Amino acid sequence: MNNIYLQLIWAYIKIGIFGFGGGYAMLSLVEKAVVGPGWISETMFTDIVAISQMTPGPIGINSATYIGYVAPGSVSPEYSGVAWGLLGSCLATLAVVLPSFFLVLYSSHFIRRHHESGIIKGIFMGLRPVVVGLIASAALMLMNASNFNPNGISWQLVVNIVISVVAFCLVFFPIPGSGGKKKIHPILVIILAGLAGYLIYGL
Repeated sequence: MNNIYLQLIWAYIKIGIFGFGGGYAMLSLVEKAVVGPGWISETMFTDIVAISQMTPGPIGINSATYIGYVAPGSVSPEYSGVAWGLLGSCLATLAVVLPSFFLVLYSSHFIRRHHESGIIKGIFMGLRPVVVGLIASAALMLMNASNFNPNGISWQLVVNIVISVVAFCLVFFPIPGSGGKKKIHPILVIILAGLAGYLIYGL
């Protein structure tokens, strides 16, 4: 087995163990693990995040599957075939899922028995703000040139910022309607953003 596969397994085992707070909170860990060694570029990482958000399933698992597929071929061209990519996908996905599976399996039993414990309550009181901080860190990490201005063109930067702000407002703020105030579903926002990108950049 090539060393890249061992590195993938080790990297995603660590992400699976320490990735508190869900997929968005673990993005900073994933970015350091896969972009730092040069397995994929920062631009490709942001594209993978976008694809992982649009496809069904947790973003952490989706990104692991995708990165496991492309990383071997990026590191060594001889491992760019479909079979090598599928092997990387399976290994990365299992490596990120199994630690969480066993931790949740044990911790759920432990917490159920000791849920009234002051120590357990204190631990969760400390973890909650950390999760918020990790998600905020992921948001700031994605506010980079690869997302907002990959081509170095000023008008594209302005357009992308406007799209980002409009998408945030559509999802976060309720819109008055005949049945009261309602929030637009994120799936509809994704479709509208894709359509806007096609009309602005694809034509």
